[in-house]
Amino acid sequence: MKIGELATRSGLAPSRIRFYEASGLLSAQRQANGYRRYPEQALHTLGIISCAQQAGFSLEEIRRLLPQTESQGLGHAELLASLQRKVVEIEAMQQRLLENKAQLLTIIATIENKPEGMPCSENAERVLANLRGA
Repeated sequence: MKIGELATRSGLAPSRIRFYEASGLLSAQRQANGYRRYPEQALHTLGIISCAQQAGFSLEEIRRLLPQTESQGLGHAELLASLQRKVVEIEAMQQRLLENKAQLLTIIATIENKPEGMPCSENAERVLANLRGA
């Protein structure tokens, strides 16, 4: 199929598909007229790439996960280990986000609970002093 059809069927822009091809994640055959011709499998590969990116995998990580004709990609155990590492990374990121959220909520509460009649500039100094002390 040509890139336009692949773009329509995958929901991705042709430029994104060309980017994946240039990155070595997708392959196409060039016809005599220079047009790209993609196999049906390309649609499946693009689905895997999109899903993996949404899960937080980098393009380099995705490259190692995808089976390729030259090297069959990762074996079963390596694939599972890679996916499990990504879950651990996501859990660590979630923990950092929870900590960041708690800190922001504390700052918001400090700003909102300023003493009656305190000017905003003094309240800002009070909040900054609290942050330095924390």
